[in-house]
Amino acid sequence: MCGIIGIVSHGPVNQMIYDGLLTLQHRGQDAAGIMTADGAMFHMHKAQGMVRDIFRTRNMRDLLGNAGIGHVRYPTAGSASSVHESQPFYVNSPFGLALAHNGNLTNSEQLKQELFEIDARHINTNSDSEVLLNVFALELERAVADVPGHRLTPERIFRAVRGVHERCRGAYAVVVMIAGYGLLAFRDPFGIRPLVYGMNESMAGPEYAVASETVALDVLGFALERDVAPGEAIFIDFAGHLHAEQCAAAPSLNPCIFEYVYLARPDSVIDGVSVYDARVRLGEELSRVVLALPEAREIDVVIPIPDSSRPSALELATRLVRPYREGFVKNRYVGRTFIMPGQAMRKKSVRQKLNPIASEFRGKTVLLVDDSIVRGTTSREIVQMAREAGAKKVIFASAAPPVKYPNVYGIDMPTPSELIAVGKTDEEIADAIGADRVVYQSIEGMKRAIRAGNPAIVDFDASCFDGCYVTGDITVDFLHGLARSRDASRGEAVSADE
Repeated sequence: MCGIIGIVSHGPVNQMIYDGLLTLQHRGQDAAGIMTADGAMFHMHKAQGMVRDIFRTRNMRDLLGNAGIGHVRYPTAGSASSVHESQPFYVNSPFGLALAHNGNLTNSEQLKQELFEIDARHINTNSDSEVLLNVFALELERAVADVPGHRLTPERIFRAVRGVHERCRGAYAVVVMIAGYGLLAFRDPFGIRPLVYGMNESMAGPEYAVASETVALDVLGFALERDVAPGEAIFIDFAGHLHAEQCAAAPSLNPCIFEYVYLARPDSVIDGVSVYDARVRLGEELSRVVLALPEAREIDVVIPIPDSSRPSALELATRLVRPYREGFVKNRYVGRTFIMPGQAMRKKSVRQKLNPIASEFRGKTVLLVDDSIVRGTTSREIVQMAREAGAKKVIFASAAPPVKYPNVYGIDMPTPSELIAVGKTDEEIADAIGADRVVYQSIEGMKRAIRAGNPAIVDFDASCFDGCYVTGDITVDFLHGLARSRDASRGEAVSADE
């Protein structure tokens, strides 16, 4: 999970990209970068940390130009501790290319080997984004090989994207700055990771922005045009002309369902579905499961785990005809628990991050609602806090189904051995986190709740819930190799519980 943005304007874009990245900060807090284009010259600044800490006045002054791209990084492959993994990535041939990527290539190692042995291109980092950049650079070089003077046209650019689709597997939403020409954006043929574009009609002519979520367009004053379709590429030249073409042979829309459950901001719209409305409907679907419980009549209060579970919890309380209360106060100055390196640190972080309001728990049967339960570490701490605050009984409800499988498309889930739902019954999970009962959303209910926002979505990437990998290239051996790689690179797997 990362956030990307690209803008072609008639004035300086450094501030706009910075503001856009701030709205996408929830998609990655490890590192951030901005590259701007001043004619055929690129200017870049990137570093580890949060957007507000990386870009100082002196950095912003150096980011000259009327077009640019930006990235916030959440590490899923490669080293989380190296600035060299930060994006955008850059190569100077052909033309000069800068790329930022959200997603994960599933055939990255194969491509890396091919690039070195066949194409004589060397990859300097462990990032699959650098692999993707080099594949695109090679395909672009081939697309103009027979053109006098190697003149680049939109048709040649789209030919290169078709080459990327043929070679790359996995999930990718991409923005590329081509020196002297313009901004390219494209999405994988399955439409797993989100990508939208919008337009602003300025006095000097149309300006365009591309971003991971609509919220970035909203804050910058760009009117949403539409989602970039699966397999589609759009190219915006520096004069402000937009070109679009479908570049995949058999595209199909399979958006990542975890975007709606947890990742995206509630005020975003992804593939025609309001994230907020989807979470409300998840609460409606979950209420059917809760109402069937023998303990349903005992519930005194419904309390969300801040923040993303609030819409589901409020709708659930309404359907149950029970009070909705804010039982936990969140300290917003503590980092996300899923990037904490050890269990002791995660446990300490949860206590620093959430503090219960004892009066909302004392003597009550409490229904706690979270967006999902992944590793269970955070859930266990929250249940314990509720009991220490005086709860008589704790029922823990998840707005998502049990997470039982790794995610290979850009979300850094723990390995199966660390997923609390693997090999356990609901009763055993409840015992593991200290709750009196655990209640899960059904897979069918989850899909129904989200598809209601756009019936044209035939299916989703719900692989972490159902084990079905839409790209069709994921084997048991691949998953075992992924688990070994993640354990080796991080020392231990980390959790996405929050």
